Amino acid sequence: MGNDGGSIPKRRELVREAARLPTASELKATALESLTHSWTTCPLSDAPLDLSNVVSDCRGRLYNYESVLQCLMPSSSETPIPELQEAEFARTGIKSLKDVVKLKITTRKDEKGREFAACPVSMKELGAATKSVYVVPCGHVFAEVAMKEISDTEKQCPECSTPFEARDVIPILSSDEVELEKMAKRTDDLKALGLTHSLKKDKSANKKKRKAEESKENSSKSELQREKNGARTDKSTDKNDISSRINNPMTASLTAKVLAEQEERTKRRKRMDGFKRSEAVR
Repeated sequence: MGNDGGSIPKRRELVREAARLPTASELKATALESLTHSWTTCPLSDAPLDLSNVVSDCRGRLYNYESVLQCLMPSSSETPIPELQEAEFARTGIKSLKDVVKLKITTRKDEKGREFAACPVSMKELGAATKSVYVVPCGHVFAEVAMKEISDTEKQCPECSTPFEARDVIPILSSDEVELEKMAKRTDDLKALGLTHSLKKDKSANKKKRKAEESKENSSKSELQREKNGARTDKSTDKNDISSRINNPMTASLTAKVLAEQEERTKRRKRMDGFKRSEAVR
């Protein structure tokens, strides 16, 4: 076409190439690449993960502690938080530092001096190639295989002997639907108990409860006050029913005076009738 010696692909070749599904090995390589990125990069700041200062949320995702702290603090004009970082943080569901657990990752060095995260029990390298978990609330990280063997016999952290329940073993960066559902259920159960992901008390839940109770109490008081005011209004309306319908002030005042005199005469007459009846009985 351009005398450059190149070939022009035919339509059936383009369609066949576009319609080709990725192979299992390609999918596995893509997933491994994505998992490696999650193990090495903070999703909030895109900075490398600092293994000595990593925190994790209720879904096992990893963040740098400073990045979470920066997003939780009110942003100022001097150090504004990028919009993309704010949007990513909003998706995490983290409301306070109680919603994350600081991980305690054991590090080792290989023969070449390269530092890497390792399981303190099995000495396996932790990362995309090894499925890992951590224990709440202590935050120690282990290979899942080693942790299963330990948790089957005892419910104590192998590093610090902190007791834990089976639900408090959190998979790191899991994509398994069953595990994700279990972690979501754990979050709901803890919320019902007034606890956060780190098993600390959720003070915000108590504040919401108190506010709801105060709102209910205030509404009850206002309703009672409205009823009292309505009763007073009804009484005053009954007393001044006729005079209130007269537009002329002087006429209304005179009418009210006449009505008051009539009411007084009626009372006096009733008293006289009662006196006469008592005299007749004697």
